[in-house]
Amino acid sequence: MPPAKRRLDMYIGYTAVQLNNLQAAKSIRDDAKDTKERLSESANMFKLCDNPILAKHEYRKIKFRKHDFVMLYRIDGEKAIVDGMYHELQDYESAFIGEMHLM
Repeated sequence: MPPAKRRLDMYIGYTAVQLNNLQAAKSIRDDAKDTKERLSESANMFKLCDNPILAKHEYRKIKFRKHDFVMLYRIDGEKAIVDGMYHELQDYESAFIGEMHLM
């Protein structure tokens, strides 16, 4: 989804431009692609989020394998829809709840 894609682009851009580390930016991009592939193959295998508000809206999370990022997603029929992407050190649950107006 666009907000998650914009956030991923922001992290990649920050790493490439501000940190001047193109190799790390490419690594984040590749890890995101790998996570997306894993999600397409096994979205139902991940449990609902522990946060009760996120669980109420049936959100799940998947962690990147090589970087400290998570994607928050929901399942709609046969599709996994990624609505959020955050660094794990953020209070990403609160940020996501606020951004998505889930209260």
